[in-house]
Amino acid sequence: MNDQNHSGDEHGSLGDAEYAEFMELAATEGFDPEEVEGALAGHGPLPVLAVVGRPNVGKSTLVNRIIGRREAVVQDKPGVTRDRVTYEAEWAGRRFKVVDTGGWEQDVLGLDASVAAQAEYAIEACDAVVFVVDATVGATDTDEAVVRLLRKAGKPVVLCANKVDGQSGEADATSLWSLGLGLPHPVSSLHGRGTGDMLDAVLEALPEAPAQTFGLTVGGPRRIALIGRPNVGKSSLLNRVANEDRVVVHAQAGTTRDPVDELIELGGITWKFIDTAGIRRRVHLQEGADYYASLRTAAAVEKAEVAVVLIDASESITVQDQRIITMAVEAGRAMVIAYNKWDTLDEDRRYYLERDIETELAQIAWAPRVNVSALTGRHMEKLVPAIETALAGWETRIPTGRLNAFLGEIVASHPHPVRGGKQPRILFGTQAGAKPPRFVLFASGFLEAGYRRFVERRLREEFGFEGTPIHISVRVREKRGRK
Repeated sequence: MNDQNHSGDEHGSLGDAEYAEFMELAATEGFDPEEVEGALAGHGPLPVLAVVGRPNVGKSTLVNRIIGRREAVVQDKPGVTRDRVTYEAEWAGRRFKVVDTGGWEQDVLGLDASVAAQAEYAIEACDAVVFVVDATVGATDTDEAVVRLLRKAGKPVVLCANKVDGQSGEADATSLWSLGLGLPHPVSSLHGRGTGDMLDAVLEALPEAPAQTFGLTVGGPRRIALIGRPNVGKSSLLNRVANEDRVVVHAQAGTTRDPVDELIELGGITWKFIDTAGIRRRVHLQEGADYYASLRTAAAVEKAEVAVVLIDASESITVQDQRIITMAVEAGRAMVIAYNKWDTLDEDRRYYLERDIETELAQIAWAPRVNVSALTGRHMEKLVPAIETALAGWETRIPTGRLNAFLGEIVASHPHPVRGGKQPRILFGTQAGAKPPRFVLFASGFLEAGYRRFVERRLREEFGFEGTPIHISVRVREKRGRK
């Protein structure tokens, strides 16, 4: 039988025989087969839909309409916070991801860096685009500039003519044919009018499964993103690893603007190292180039397999260091922590740094650590083994039989605390995917966050998973009354 255990196949990480055995186990425990199917399928790669448009055209309202709940928030000050937010949605039995993006505006800065950054990043990360235009205003210069970017990217585009609340507004929608993106779909995202027809068009534009998803590139060199605050030595580290001056290094923070890819051979293996811009605490609209750089860095992390987080060992660990680490964890990348400028530390500074690491970074104790100096080359030979360790953990798979034997031991030796007179327990589980490892646990009741962390800790103790985040989701058996 061919090996079916690869991320994103139709049964998660289960082969056909293991899947059949697993479904039989689920049935004996009283789980609905469709519920179990959904839990496993939820960990495969999903098509990605980006919702783009200028400010105040109703993007976030449309996103809320698509996902069926009010989660996306329209910012009062466009440009202050432009984080990409991803939600899962379903329409006509097909599941996909929806990416809500920040709006664009044409002011004294024009469209330059900030507009281009948002457009390029949103389009780069998706399989199809919903382009939202305010039908009551019509196509603006900003809209037409975005159309040019969409055409250049070549992604499928569904044109949404928003704020069409009645028949009288449909004439406004037809005027958007002038944008050259095909049929404008008249929609009222506020009232839901026309969204069904638009989503039918979205399903036609989206692939059944993405041809390529971030972090799952088949073949080619392994992708290593160097990330961190400005001026922690990312470019110097890349030059040291490459043994030549591949990228510009300067004492001024923020020298690097765009991610720089370099193929470097180390230990007989070719790697693709990506030098990224330093991620600042806040990037406002006025700082267009910095904003552009931060978006490109986020995209580079999502396309990488390993994030090497550089921390300046000569300074205290900052909130920004922690935010950067969280970004890599949430992106599901393998991780290595590199403490740069280690050669500058005296004994006292090393003592306080170790205390900082124990208290501030306890949540990523699983990440391999290297103490290096990009300037002198100290301990650089330890970087690649740490990356290989992180990749091995990132790709680790546990057979379902072995996992369930392990879970049985946990339930027997450390049962969940009794809450409200009931004691929930883990019935069985499976690893639904890798890169990073993703587990689905089926339980008789709600498992508290503390107990989930305990299960994750025991998983690491038993199976390793060094250098990778672990995602654990729980499905609770629903009680069904007699018919």
